[in-house]
Amino acid sequence: MTTPSPDNPNDLSPITRAQQLRDELWFHNDRYYNNDSPVISDGQYDALMQELRELEAAHPECRTANSPTQMVGGSPSDRFPQVEHPIPMLSLANAFGRDELEAWHRRVTDLLDGQPFRMVAELKIDGLAVRLVYRNGEFVLGATRGNGQTGEDVTHNLRQVQSIPHKLIGDYPPVLEARGEVYLPLDSFRRMNEERERNGEPLYANPRNTGAGTIRQLDPAVVRDRNMEIWTYSLNDTGDSALPSSHWDALSRMQSWGFRVNDQNRIFDTLDQVCDFYDDMLAHRHDWPYEADGLVVKVDSIAQQNALGFAGREPRWAIAYKFPAERANTRLLDIVINVGRTGSLNPQAILEPVVVSGATVQHASLHNEEDIHRKDVRIGDLVEIERAGDVIPHVIGHVPVPGEERGPEFRMPERCPECDTTVVKELGDAMHRCPNSACPAQFFESLKHFVSRGAMDMDGLGERWCRILIDRGLVSDVSHVYNLTSEQLVQLDRMGEKLATRILTNIEASKKRPLARILFALGIPHVGAEVADILVSRYPSIDELAQAGIDELADLYDYNREESQGVGPRIADSIVSYFVVERNWQTISELRDAGVQLWQELAPVNEDDQPWKGQTFVITGTLSTMTRREAEGKVKALGGSTTSSVSRKTNWLVAGESAGSKLATAERLRVPIIYEHRLLELLENPGMICEIA
Repeated sequence: MTTPSPDNPNDLSPITRAQQLRDELWFHNDRYYNNDSPVISDGQYDALMQELRELEAAHPECRTANSPTQMVGGSPSDRFPQVEHPIPMLSLANAFGRDELEAWHRRVTDLLDGQPFRMVAELKIDGLAVRLVYRNGEFVLGATRGNGQTGEDVTHNLRQVQSIPHKLIGDYPPVLEARGEVYLPLDSFRRMNEERERNGEPLYANPRNTGAGTIRQLDPAVVRDRNMEIWTYSLNDTGDSALPSSHWDALSRMQSWGFRVNDQNRIFDTLDQVCDFYDDMLAHRHDWPYEADGLVVKVDSIAQQNALGFAGREPRWAIAYKFPAERANTRLLDIVINVGRTGSLNPQAILEPVVVSGATVQHASLHNEEDIHRKDVRIGDLVEIERAGDVIPHVIGHVPVPGEERGPEFRMPERCPECDTTVVKELGDAMHRCPNSACPAQFFESLKHFVSRGAMDMDGLGERWCRILIDRGLVSDVSHVYNLTSEQLVQLDRMGEKLATRILTNIEASKKRPLARILFALGIPHVGAEVADILVSRYPSIDELAQAGIDELADLYDYNREESQGVGPRIADSIVSYFVVERNWQTISELRDAGVQLWQELAPVNEDDQPWKGQTFVITGTLSTMTRREAEGKVKALGGSTTSSVSRKTNWLVAGESAGSKLATAERLRVPIIYEHRLLELLENPGMICEIA
C-alpha cells in the first residue's frame, strides 16, 4: 500500500527540502552542462537555485560541500583531454530586478569604503564559456569551463571557429589568456532545424545547447560546418605588468590584437546610466543575430576588482543583470501523460498555439500532479506560460477570467496509459509511476538513456534510431544493442554504411566504460552519476554491489562522504530492489556475455603511498583552490579517511572560509586545525604530517 507524499514543499523539513533541491538542480545541471539538453527554463532553474540559497542562508546546517550553490558548471567530459585552469573560471551572481542590482552596487560601494567606481556593461551572451591561451601570438590552447577548476581541451574544435584568431597582430604580450563565449548564430540554428524537419528528425531545443554540443563534437568538421562564432570579454593577468589597468582598456587592447569584442559594450559612471542601457538592450533583444539573456555589469578598475575579490564561486566585482523571461497567456487544451524510463508518469500541457519570444508554442511542461494542483491549472483554463530563450516552455499558473466556469481538478490516471498496469505512488516520491518494467514506453526511454552520452555514450544511436530499432524488433532489452550487426543496420531507411560503422564502433568502445557509467546507464531508480561514483568507490564490481545489504549501503550516506549526497536508506532500498528482479539479472548476464566490463580495475595499494592511513579528517568551510570533494579525494588517496562530524576521534580539522560550528567544536575538543595553505603544503609533502602531529 502506498501513501502520497506531501503536496507542499513547505511541509518538509529544511534538510529534506534542501536535499530535494540539490537533487533537482544537479539533474538540471547535468542536462544543461553535460548533455546540452535542458528540460526547464533558465527562469525555473534560477528560482530553484534562489530557494536553495535562501534555505542554506537561513539553515547553515543544510549547506553541503557538493551543493550546486558552491559549484560551477558541469563535469568535464572524459571524451576530451582535461586541463586545469590556473585561474578558475567562475560563475556570476544574478540580479533579477533593479532592486537586486542596487543591492549589489551598495555592497561594492561599502567594500570599497565609498570610493567611486566606473562600470562596464556587456551583453550576456547565451553560449559556451571558453578559455583561449596564446604564446608569442600563436593560439595554443582552447578549453571549456568544465567545473570551473578543470575543463576540456577542445583546441582542435575552436580552431574551426573563424572569429577566433589563430595569430594575433600588433604589440601583444608573450603569454596571453583571453576568455569568451562561443555561440551558434540564430541563422545557423534555424537552418539546422529546417533541415532536420525536412528529414523527419527531432528538432534541436535551443541555440545555446546546440552550440555547446557542437564544440564538444569529436569531429572538428562539424564545428566548421555550423559557422560558430565568439565574443571575447576578458583578458586575464599573465604576470605581465604592462597589461591594462582597467577592464575597458583591456577590451580595447584585445580588439587591437584581433579578438572579436562586442560593439554593444558600454562604460558608465552611474547606476542610473546602467539601468537606462539595460532598458534599451531589453527593447532590442530580438534584433541581434545571437541569443543574449541579460547584461554583465563589471567594476572597471582592475585594482578595485582585486580589492573586492571573490565570495565562494562568484566575483564580488561583477553581476549578471538578467532579462526577464518572456510570458504569454493561452488556453490549456489538454494534459497528456508520457511515461519515462523509470516508469514516472510525466504530464505535458497541450496549448492553443501562441507566439512567445519569437516562436510558436504548443506544448509546455508540467512536472507532476502536485505541481498542477499548486498552480491550480485545469483543462480549458486560460494559463500563463513562460519561455526563456528557446528552452521548453512551462506553465506559470491559471489566469482567472471573471464569470468563466472551470473544469474539474486534474487527477493522474489510475492505470498506465501505455500498458494498463495499475499506477503507484510511493511515500516520499513526488511522481506517480508504472511499476511494470516491461512497459513499452519505459523501455524506449531506458534505451535512450542507456546509449546517451552521460551513460554508455553510443554516439550516432540517437532517439530516432532507438525508436526504429524497437519498432523493427531488433532490440527488446538494452543488452541487445551489442548483438546488432552491420547487415541489420544498413537495411534500415537512411542508414548508410558510414553511419552503421560509426554506431558499431561506438557500441564496441562502450564495453570499456567505467563501472560508474554502467551503473548509471542501467537506470537504477535514484542512482545518478554521483551516487554511482560513491558505490564504485566501495564496491569495485557489480557482483559485489549486488551482495550488499540495505543497512550496509545506507551507511555510505553517513560515513563515506563528507556531507555529500551519499546513499541513505531510500536509495539503498532502490539498489537492493533492483538486484532482486530476475529480468534485471538477465540483462546483466547478457551484458557480461557481450563483453561489457562489469568491474572496476583498481590500482594495487602500496602501503608506502598511504602515509595518512589511520588519520581521520573533517573538511569544512569553502576552499579557494579546490572543492571539498576534491580535497576528500586527495586525503583518501594518501590513505586518510573523512567524516562529516567532529569528535574526539577526529585527528585533523581542515578549515576553509566560513568554517562555522565545526571549527568551534574542534577548538573546544582541542582537535588540531589545519588551514588551506597548510593543507596544500601537506599534500605536497605528506610525510610532514608526522612533524606537526
